[in-house]
Amino acid sequence: MRIVDLLKKESISLNAAPKDKTEAIDMLVDLQVKGGCISDKDEYKKGIVAREEHGSTAVGEGIAIPHAKNKGVSAPSLAAMTVPDGVDYEALDDEPSNLLFMIAAPENGGDVHLDVLAKLMTILMDEDFRAKLLAAKDKDEFLKIIDDMETEKYPEESAEKPAEIAKEKTADGVIKVLAVTACPTGIAHTYMAAEALEKAGKKLGISIKVETNGSGGIKNALTKKEIEECDGIIVAADKTVEMERFDGKKVIKTKVSDGIKIPEELINRIEAGDAPVYHGTGAAATESSGDGESFGRKIYKHLMNGVSNMLPFTVAGGIFIAIAFLIDTIAGAPQDKDFGTHMAAARFFKSIGGYAFNFMVPILSAFIARSIADRPGFLVGLVGGYLATTGSTFANVGGDIPSGFLGGLLAGFAGGLLMLGVEKLCDKMPRALNGIKPVLIYPLVGLGMIAVLMCAVNPFMGMINTGLSNMLESMGGSSKIVLGCILGAMMSIDMGGPFNKAAYVFGTAAIASGSYDVMAAVMIGGMVPPIAIALSTTFFKSRWTEDERKNGLVNYIMGLSFVTEGAIPYAASDPLRVIPSCAIGAATAGGLSMAFNCTLMAPHGGVFVFAVVGNPWMYVLSLAIGSVVGMLLLALLKKKRT
Repeated sequence: MRIVDLLKKESISLNAAPKDKTEAIDMLVDLQVKGGCISDKDEYKKGIVAREEHGSTAVGEGIAIPHAKNKGVSAPSLAAMTVPDGVDYEALDDEPSNLLFMIAAPENGGDVHLDVLAKLMTILMDEDFRAKLLAAKDKDEFLKIIDDMETEKYPEESAEKPAEIAKEKTADGVIKVLAVTACPTGIAHTYMAAEALEKAGKKLGISIKVETNGSGGIKNALTKKEIEECDGIIVAADKTVEMERFDGKKVIKTKVSDGIKIPEELINRIEAGDAPVYHGTGAAATESSGDGESFGRKIYKHLMNGVSNMLPFTVAGGIFIAIAFLIDTIAGAPQDKDFGTHMAAARFFKSIGGYAFNFMVPILSAFIARSIADRPGFLVGLVGGYLATTGSTFANVGGDIPSGFLGGLLAGFAGGLLMLGVEKLCDKMPRALNGIKPVLIYPLVGLGMIAVLMCAVNPFMGMINTGLSNMLESMGGSSKIVLGCILGAMMSIDMGGPFNKAAYVFGTAAIASGSYDVMAAVMIGGMVPPIAIALSTTFFKSRWTEDERKNGLVNYIMGLSFVTEGAIPYAASDPLRVIPSCAIGAATAGGLSMAFNCTLMAPHGGVFVFAVVGNPWMYVLSLAIGSVVGMLLLALLKKKRT
């Protein structure tokens, strides 16, 4: 579907001057309505606003492409607006947007909005093209500029054929350089990198073909023949892509932003032979350290692979548990240790949410290990993560004390690295045994190794837990404020691990002895991390990815429900910045709770048990201050996303 066919004169506004993002959206929606393809203006605008709440659609370079796919649209359409002075559209580069396109797609329109978005991002990467659009004197000229560009870029395109990144061949029909681009969201940067690489290849006179791994699936896929005949491959990706097919070829692995910023340098490296040979054993660690990725970058990608797969379990499970608390609150159920399970409906939601939570750490570990060692690592990581949550040791040393998500992280990385070692050892085995390696040798040996490893890890965590409990008992009467700070920080520092569990056990034990102020500090410390992260994703959007911003909203519910685990994906992806920020914010809240003599007689429930909190308004103030402190520290420590 051609862009110029979706854009009517009535839906174009040149030299507009919206005051802010909200007015820009209103103006674009009105233009869409004038085009005649909007059946319900309010419904369509609601979809646009909801999409913006997940993260700004301004991608930088002065471009913003708001879009919505919903029942308020009768047919696919576009609206366009030029803003010479620019408008603050909350772009990732913090620059004003002066070229805005709004996409409308019907609810049953398939992935038309993604295809149009991909094409727009591809042609808008051309700086001269953008300049021509901004300088257009009238709507006819504006449409002609787009028509000419589309004709040049997609000369053979039909309505049914999806947009593909162009490719050029040498005289003998061989494409010299191949590339793959992918970003976590699979929208803007995927296609920006593809377009930049293609333009650089044309400028250098080097034939290139780019495969995009976007939201709408893989487009312009590299063929086996093209891979065999090329000089080398550039993989500019911030998420896992299929690498086995590149076995034996020269490969540069780098960030998707490098594909946008330094495409010529990457292509020149391939042409100069300055790229390591990739050995597709399923393990990232078998690649040369000169592949363009630092050790820290590889660790980050493995973490993100685990976190992204764990996130649905966190979100869905947390909301179900919050619903359980709400049902018991409305029903007037007693706010005791069984709060959230008194009513049959509450018990249902609490159970299902709990089951989802039980899968979180095993899934995190499994996909970290899989990212490191491919399929052989999955079983090892999954079992290691499960052992981390159950605390099983098979040796009765330290008791069955869970090591939490930190233990799961360790199990994921250790399991993946262990399987790399097993694979290397098995490379020396006779070829006749290759068929039984993945179905027998790898799982059997890997399972035994991770079981032994976790037998050592869990008792060690158990000893830490016991030591922490003893320490807390010894200082209980010394300083209530200091104790509140320590308990708050412990609830945040590992979010479900031994520190968290030690503080929580101490708080529940204090209730039995009548020390209700301890439990108040414990719960508020567990509520701060998700709320601080939610606030940060709302007010400091540039510090987070689009997925993190989108899922950050759920953390308001989780934090208010005392579900600290909502912060785990964020802590796992950037522990050195997120954990200290959350811990300091939680410590602040815990200390203030003690200072204000707040008390709590229920061991769980979040805002749903505030009715039984002693000095409730000061408790709310403590929670607000601690959450804001955590938010500000996150803004200070985390860098803006590129």
